[in-house]
Amino acid sequence: CLMIQIISGVFLAMHYTADINMAFSSIIHISRDVNAGWLIQNLHANGASLFFICIYIHIARGLYYGSYMYKNTWLIGVAILLTTMLTAFLGYVLPWGQMSLWGATVITNLLSAIPYIGTTMVTWIWGGFSISNSTLTRFFTFHFLFPFVILALTALHILFLHETGSNNPLGVNSDIDKISFHPYFTLKDILGVTLVLLSLTTVVFFSPYLLGDPENFSKANPMSTP
Repeated sequence: CLMIQIISGVFLAMHYTADINMAFSSIIHISRDVNAGWLIQNLHANGASLFFICIYIHIARGLYYGSYMYKNTWLIGVAILLTTMLTAFLGYVLPWGQMSLWGATVITNLLSAIPYIGTTMVTWIWGGFSISNSTLTRFFTFHFLFPFVILALTALHILFLHETGSNNPLGVNSDIDKISFHPYFTLKDILGVTLVLLSLTTVVFFSPYLLGDPENFSKANPMSTP
């Protein structure tokens, strides 16, 4: 899921314009004029939702198996989750539709509740006294950079996991009970990846806007709340 997001995101970045007057039009341009742009955009948008579904299933599995006992692996996993949530929020702002603008307004204004420094933080994030071109530019920059941070954290997550080994329903960690990765888990992983890709392509081709908000098909208007 992460690699799909990064690869499709790089292609989208080639055609996206981080400007409040042109961002919405550039999304329409990608969908209508760029070769297979509609496909890449829908893969990226729905892939983000699928990514979170996979993460939450992984967390549920970790809680059930007691993986939180391995503190380093678990804490890096929490860092991956928080960074992914931040990246998704930044990406949601980029199309510059009504929900993008007002979602950014509401979420960033939550920081103003922090005593003493809250208002200053919001002004600093906005790059001014309201959401403007500066806000969109820095949101785009961080949305582009954070997936590579997630990729590095994922590598670290796997590194710590390999030190202790994965948990299992039986709760055994003895080397005697272990089996070789190939072909047993290779086939299992291929089946899992196939099912995930099948579900993603089904949504992309048959109902690409299933998880989208209708308000985001209207260009951002600071004078009209959704």
